[in-house]
Amino acid sequence: MRPERSVGLLLLASSILCEVGGTLLLHASKGFSEPLPSVGVLAGYTGTMVLFSRALESGLTLGIAYGTLTGCGLVMATVSSTLLFGDPLAPWQGVGLVLIMLGALILQTRPSTPRPHP
Repeated sequence: MRPERSVGLLLLASSILCEVGGTLLLHASKGFSEPLPSVGVLAGYTGTMVLFSRALESGLTLGIAYGTLTGCGLVMATVSSTLLFGDPLAPWQGVGLVLIMLGALILQTRPSTPRPHP
């Protein structure tokens, strides 16, 4: 794996963690009525965008990176909200989450022909 791709994937993973953290803090912010969690929401989402833009600068493609961000973020937020807040999750919904994760992993496989660099 090329070093810049490794950096891009690390930035993308960090972006996902910021997005999930910001999303989970939405629950604690109680509609932005609690100051500290509200600041955490804004910091999480700001961090998401900054890290995501850096991941794109490293050479990750927009569609694949965004699909990975949203898919992994959805799965992590759903599982975390089930564990932390007791949100219900039916077995068939768990199957859907597994399929989303598989899709995100498949998106990360490289095509056999390299894309041209501008």
